[in-house]
This record gives sequence, structure tokens and C-alpha cells, in this order.
Amino acid sequence: MSNTTDKKYRQLFLGLLFDAIGMLSFAVPFVGEFSDVIWAPLSGWLMTRMYKGKIGQAAGIITFVEEIIPGLDVIPTFTIMWFYTYVYKSAKKQKTIEV
Repeated sequence: MSNTTDKKYRQLFLGLLFDAIGMLSFAVPFVGEFSDVIWAPLSGWLMTRMYKGKIGQAAGIITFVEEIIPGLDVIPTFTIMWFYTYVYKSAKKQKTIEV
């Protein structure tokens, strides 16, 4: 496998792991929401490290807001960002028309 493919699937695995950690707050009622105070900034920081540039910064802010607001932990923001980066953007690049 190439280095790019390895990075792609490593980010998918980490994204799924981080989404699962974010959803763990539902496992323990009332205590879990307090854990979001710690997890929200950490998840935002992790998102900016996984995806560089302005897209990563915007995704970090969205992830922070999604984790800090109670009840929104079910949204898999890391996985959505992976699909945006490796599926949606790559499909958009392939639609270029050669003249």
C-alpha cells in the first residue's frame, strides 16, 4: 500500500475511534455530560491536527460545538470529515474536463 492510502485508512480508524469516544458520554447518565467539558476542546484540537488548513480549523470548531452541546454527541463529525476529505473532494477533482 502507498503512504497516502495508509494515511487515509489510519485517519478513518482514528475518526471512528474518536467518534466512539465522543458517544461514550451517553453510557453514563449525567456524569457523561460533564466529561464533554474535557472531551469537547480535546476533540476540536484533534480535528485540527488530523486535517490541516482552514477546513481543519472549521471542522475543529464544529466538532467542539457539537461535543459541548448536550444531546448532539451522536453526530459522527470525525467520520463526516473523513468522507468530505477522501470521498466528496476527490470525486469533485475527478470531474475536471480536459480540453
